[in-house]
Amino acid sequence: MRIVVGITGASGSVYGVRLLQVLKELGVESHLVVSQTGVEVVKYETGVDVRGLRDLAVWHDVGDLFAPIASGSFRTGGMVIVPCSMHTLGAVAQGVTENLLLRAADVMLKEGRPLLLAPREAPLNKIHVSNMLKVMDAGARLIPASPAFYHRPSSLQDLVDFMVGKLLDGLGLEHNLYQRWGE
Repeated sequence: MRIVVGITGASGSVYGVRLLQVLKELGVESHLVVSQTGVEVVKYETGVDVRGLRDLAVWHDVGDLFAPIASGSFRTGGMVIVPCSMHTLGAVAQGVTENLLLRAADVMLKEGRPLLLAPREAPLNKIHVSNMLKVMDAGARLIPASPAFYHRPSSLQDLVDFMVGKLLDGLGLEHNLYQRWGE
């Protein structure tokens, strides 16, 4: 299976980095595209630089619209954008495809493949909510970066793993990152 991962400049890049780590552990072929601001935020928040990201996935430059993930003929099991900035969410909602990250998201929608967006913003305004409804109407799923506490997390890593687990659930991938309710 191949999964496309997009990382934008919203805070919460730890979720994207951890998702890439887990996908690698699961033996999933990951294709990564990171916005220019996303590269900076990942480095600032996690200390992981471009070289570290390239070790986790097949790297695609955000400006390379000739990359395989820009085409519907390149088969994937879906795409996750985590964290998903409100800028990216708005562009996806409007069908804007000015860079590879946005084009890959558009491909998922047009091909009917899973597109999971993990917005990380608070508070939300009416434009954010309107754009969320638009992407959902187009077929995307929203999985906000809002960890739960019923699994009684004891660390920040437990909270991150819960959210990454929810993203993996959305892709139909088995994992043991958190204890499920009633288990």
